[in-house]
Amino acid sequence: MLVLNRKKGETIILNDNIQITVVDIQGDNIKIGIDAPREVAIFRKEIYEEIVNSNRQAVQQAANIKAYLDEWQKKV
Repeated sequence: MLVLNRKKGETIILNDNIQITVVDIQGDNIKIGIDAPREVAIFRKEIYEEIVNSNRQAVQQAANIKAYLDEWQKKV
């Protein structure tokens, strides 16, 4: 992991097209601003993990439904 020190108002750049700026610092809280192209998805980690888990569950349900339908077609 790369660790950088930044002060309020300072920016880092990723891939020539994403800028992350320290907007405000209050105690243990840091407010950042992200300037990125619309096609770049940006999520808080806990939200991203919920999306991934939800997608996994949906795939598993689809597989279960397919298996059920395959068994049902064998009986018909």
